[in-house]
Amino acid sequence: MASCAADGSVKLWDLKGEEPIADIEGHIPHRVSRISFHPSGRFLGTCCFDNSWRLWDLEQCTEVLHQEGHVKPVYCMSFQTDGSVCASGGLDSFGRVWDLRTGRCIMFMEGHLKAIYGIDFSSNGYNIATASEDNSCKIWDLRKRASLYTIPAHNNLISDVKYQKEDGNFLVTASYDGKVKIWTNKTWQPLKTLSGHDGKIMSCDISADNNYIATSSYDRTFKLWGPE
Repeated sequence: MASCAADGSVKLWDLKGEEPIADIEGHIPHRVSRISFHPSGRFLGTCCFDNSWRLWDLEQCTEVLHQEGHVKPVYCMSFQTDGSVCASGGLDSFGRVWDLRTGRCIMFMEGHLKAIYGIDFSSNGYNIATASEDNSCKIWDLRKRASLYTIPAHNNLISDVKYQKEDGNFLVTASYDGKVKIWTNKTWQPLKTLSGHDGKIMSCDISADNNYIATSSYDRTFKLWGPE
C-alpha cells in the first residue's frame, strides 16, 4: 500500500506491519495530492503541487520520470490499462496525456472552465473521463484527440470520476454536493443517484468485480454501496 501527504512525503507500507517500509521524498516540501499504481504494480505515479508528476520504480525507490507541462498543481492521474500511457489533470483546468516510453505529451485536453480534480481511463484504452470544479464531466477520445461529450453532472465541484473496470459501460462521479451518480455511456444519462453522506464527497472507486462503490467524505465517514 502507498500513502501521500500534504508535507510532500510518499510512504510504502507492508500491511503486515505498522511502520513504512520505504519513503519517497522527491516532492518535499510540496504537497502530493494523489498517487496511482501503474498496472504492472512495479511503478507508482505521484501528483504534486510543484506543477509536475513523477513515476517511481518501487523496487529501487528511484525516480523514472519527472513530467512538467502543467502551469498549476497536478491534482490527479490515471494509467491506461496496458501501462504505456498516462493521463494527468491539473488545477490549471487542463488535462494531458503522456507517452511513458518517450515522456512526450501526446494529447492536450482543453475545455473545462475550472480545475480538474478527477481523471480516469476507460478499459478500452482510448476514452478518458475528467471531473472538474466547473460541475461538469467531460468524455474524451484519445484516437480523435477531442472531447466527445460534456455531462452537466452535479450542482457543485466534481471531486472524482471512475469508469467501470470491466468494460467501461458505466461511469461514477462524486461531488461536493454530497451525491454520487452512476451514468451509462450509451446515453450519458444518470441511472442512479446515491445520497447518504452529510458532507462533500472527496473520492470514489469501484470494486474489481464491479458490484460495489466506495466513497469518502468530509463527514468523516466512508461508505460502501452495493446492489439492492
